[in-house]
Amino acid sequence: MPEALPRWKLREVYDRVAGRYDVQHRLATFGSDQRGRKLVVQRTVRRSDRVIDAGAGTGASALMAAHRSGPEGAVTLYDLSEGMLDQARRKARQVAPGETLHFVGGDMTRLPFPDDRFDAALSTYSMCPLYDPAAAARELYRVVRPGGRIGVAHSTEPDRPFVRWLAEVVERVYWKVPAISLGCRAVEVIPALEDAGGVVTFRRKIGFPLWPFLVSVVEKPGS
Repeated sequence: MPEALPRWKLREVYDRVAGRYDVQHRLATFGSDQRGRKLVVQRTVRRSDRVIDAGAGTGASALMAAHRSGPEGAVTLYDLSEGMLDQARRKARQVAPGETLHFVGGDMTRLPFPDDRFDAALSTYSMCPLYDPAAAARELYRVVRPGGRIGVAHSTEPDRPFVRWLAEVVERVYWKVPAISLGCRAVEVIPALEDAGGVVTFRRKIGFPLWPFLVSVVEKPGS
């Protein structure tokens, strides 16, 4: 598996591709990225929820969450890349001018929020390029209240050995061009959430066989 890009490089890459990210990611995933976002939001967000979308990027998942949580809810978009957040702000002005949205820059592995702050936390494709995805998952668990939910979609390994081998061969080539790979690789974060005490309530693998996604929802036990 390729090594993760360092934090400074990750920010640089996403700042550079921010303007074309939505189109590039949709084409690279054959449209399954949007299917994953919809699954995560539908299974995780409820009316009036306070939501954090960590690694919110251009706001695709956050705006779905804002629509679902309604005017009584609020969504915080959190991302390392200011370029991506700028794109999210532009989208919000066009399609969700009345929603309660907050934009915050920073590192997913060190969230600047108190424990139990949110009803729901989202991470759609933001764990894949991280240098410490397990730490980010634990942070999401920390800031969600007891009884709250964490919805995650991330790259995972193909099931079949030959397809897995083929994916590794292709990755070795495109990994050399971060503007194309976006630093994404297969990761595993559910064990970290389960070790923290979370209970998996939904799990589904979707997407193109060569580069599938795992969509999961984890509940934080409590009232």
